[in-house]
Amino acid sequence: MESGVFLVVGLGNPGIEYQFTPHNAGFLAIDRIADNFGVQVINRRCRAVTATIRLGGREVVLAKPETYMNLSGISVEELVRELEVDPAKDLVVVYDELALPLGTIRVRTGGSDGGHNGAKSINGALRTQEWARVRIGVGPRPGETDGRRGKDYLLTPMRKADLAELDPVLDKAARAVEMIVSQGITAAMNELNRREPNSQAE
Repeated sequence: MESGVFLVVGLGNPGIEYQFTPHNAGFLAIDRIADNFGVQVINRRCRAVTATIRLGGREVVLAKPETYMNLSGISVEELVRELEVDPAKDLVVVYDELALPLGTIRVRTGGSDGGHNGAKSINGALRTQEWARVRIGVGPRPGETDGRRGKDYLLTPMRKADLAELDPVLDKAARAVEMIVSQGITAAMNELNRREPNSQAE
């Protein structure tokens, strides 16, 4: 059995005005996990608010960086160093993905930032792309033509209908994190990535 701390980071922007924006899907996922375990993400550590849970026999630190999205790597690097975490084995980051339609989720082991500023900041700060990620789709579904794309969309509070569609995806993200910690990322990829047969984006 693995030992040591597992770090789970959700990306977003601090501040009530950003709470329910698409760009804060990562924060919302961390809150969902915390709710599931009956804890609050309120401890201040390494420029983030954190909480600690036990999952799969591991100590798991949940974290929401308070550095704003574009500087997420500053907080993540400090957490990795303080907790003595190996990013390739014991780090998972949850964040929004505009290229995936709302209602979808993707788990992957590493790779480029895909144009996501938070992921780009983490890749730069850690000097590696080898860390697990759970990407929550927040983009328009195929065929939608209401122009909801780009920075303005990501920083605008979501409509009630979109929040309702996002809600079960937050449960999926929580499930993905639990599986990654307890069973490994391959199990999470096998179970969750195959459930979106209608998605046209990767």
